Amino acid sequence: MISVTEAREIIRENVSALLPVTMPLAHAGGLVLAEDVYATLPVPGFPQSSMDGYALSFSGWKSYKRLKISGVIAAGSTADTPLLPAHAVRIFTGAPVPPGADTVVMQEKVRVENGELIIEDEGLEAGANTRAAGAEIKAGALALPKDSGLTPAAIGFLTGMGITMVRVYPRPSVSIIVTGDELQEPGKPLQHGQVYEANSYALKAALQQWHIGDVKVRKAADSLEVLTEVLRQALQDSDVVFLTGGISVGDFDFVLQATVNNGVEKLFHKIKQRPAKPLYFGKKDNRCVFGLPGNPASGLTSFYEYVIPALGAMTRRMDHLQVLQAPLADSFRKPAGLTHFLKGFYDGHTVTVLDGQESFRLSSFARANCLIQIDEAVTHCAAGAMVEVHFIPIH
Repeated sequence: MISVTEAREIIRENVSALLPVTMPLAHAGGLVLAEDVYATLPVPGFPQSSMDGYALSFSGWKSYKRLKISGVIAAGSTADTPLLPAHAVRIFTGAPVPPGADTVVMQEKVRVENGELIIEDEGLEAGANTRAAGAEIKAGALALPKDSGLTPAAIGFLTGMGITMVRVYPRPSVSIIVTGDELQEPGKPLQHGQVYEANSYALKAALQQWHIGDVKVRKAADSLEVLTEVLRQALQDSDVVFLTGGISVGDFDFVLQATVNNGVEKLFHKIKQRPAKPLYFGKKDNRCVFGLPGNPASGLTSFYEYVIPALGAMTRRMDHLQVLQAPLADSFRKPAGLTHFLKGFYDGHTVTVLDGQESFRLSSFARANCLIQIDEAVTHCAAGAMVEVHFIPIH
């Protein structure tokens, strides 16, 4: 067995970004740019008012003091009639400042008498309340560099330049292969000895939190030949393959041999941890294969601790669980030799180890908002001791 640290390092060293694709910007939210993006035009594309008020020539105002109001310019106006020095125009936020004008005075600092504008702003300066063409960005300038995340603000910024297509690292396609003849599809009656299959539902829900929706669920009987074929198909059309169950060493655990039969390179199998000790990770070309233990809590723990960083590397998002140090509410003991990931609840001040830590229990996992990592060499944590808390996303 290898350590938790070694397992994480192996994943980090062996998972690379997916090949970039070009897609509509409107569909690329949350993804990462695979190339630099340059402005195709200046923003704004014209001198623009940043206030509701009056546009004028500053030198004209200094000369004439009272300016004749000769029109109105609203946002979206296409008129570009030059403004005479002795004139002013009513203007609104976002509207183009006409040729001949260089300043906007706020509407709260003027008086209008007989169609003439009287400015009551002692501090008015030339260029006030205007945005120069290209004030946001000039045409040809670097808008966002490669590896920038497409946040809502980034989407809005690029859209404002008229950009509609971007080159990004895509989200991976995923196959979940469910093994185990004892599993029954939810909604159908259980026969003696059967249990409802829940792992694929939990994994799909977890993937949805990372906005991965291209997920196929495949079922394989407890047969080496069948599992080998199902895995072969999954490796043809998926970037990531999860096999749930069958990863141990029982008579009906065929996952290891099925991976060998499909030419998957084993990078590790078995970690010094609890739960999920028999976790498997392998690669075929640039496709990742995770053999997840069949116990539900083990599978989810593996997903949060190992799969999320792998997905982050594939998409260049570098995702991981949020981590902090928090005091333990009650003391905890464990034997040395295995890192423990404990289902916990953090209340904003202390973190509590929940009852029901067995790997088959999802009831406690359903109440947990974090995993508590207790390293393999540690045997006792006193109440109040600082421990590492990994937050589980709940939305």
